[in-house]
Amino acid sequence: MRLPRTVAPLLAAALLSVAAAPAAPRHMPPPLPLPDRMADTGGGSQLITAQAPDTGSTTGRVTWWERRAGRWTEAGSAPARFGAKGLVEGAARQQGTNTTPTGLYDLPYAFGIAPAPAGTRYPYRRVTDASWWCQDNDSRAYNRWTQPLAPDCRPAEAEHLVAYEAQYRHALVTGFNYGRPVRGRGAGIFLHADGRGATAGCVSVPADAMAGILAWADPLRAPHIAIGTESGATALTRY
Repeated sequence: MRLPRTVAPLLAAALLSVAAAPAAPRHMPPPLPLPDRMADTGGGSQLITAQAPDTGSTTGRVTWWERRAGRWTEAGSAPARFGAKGLVEGAARQQGTNTTPTGLYDLPYAFGIAPAPAGTRYPYRRVTDASWWCQDNDSRAYNRWTQPLAPDCRPAEAEHLVAYEAQYRHALVTGFNYGRPVRGRGAGIFLHADGRGATAGCVSVPADAMAGILAWADPLRAPHIAIGTESGATALTRY
């Protein structure tokens, strides 16, 4: 059957329009939570991630996660600060460089100038005027809390914890260079409350977030902290 002259062009145009129409977008599944994309999360059911855009960054984000029924879910998040000189691979870090070491670390215990936040389950050491953290490479107390200051630890090579009223209001010790300390690699790397700006190598978050992390963290769930960047050789997904 021959179509009327007025109908044929309209039908042809309609067919061309259908052919040129873009295909309906495919449904893309949501991205996996960050812990599911990591090589290792420490084996526990709680995890803190501290992620910077790149190694030159001094800011980023800390997120705390928990695993229940086989799934990682976000429990909280806060802006983070890193070392004044950025981040560096933990195994290659050198002391005194103001860099934050990347890697996956356990969290041995908590401490603070203020009382432990309500609900804190971590072992918590209260800072006094006699509390120091030794960073003296020649001391047997290297990278350890010492109270009073160890005789072989020079005061100039140690942090008098009570002097850092804002930063050490609440803090968690990280396991960086802690189990078997390597002299010259670095000491006193903590997750602590914010000071005035970038850190000397620690990770810091606002004071209310730090208190919230201590109230959330459960040592029976073996929490770890993973520090890294969004991509590259120090990407969080490598750890």
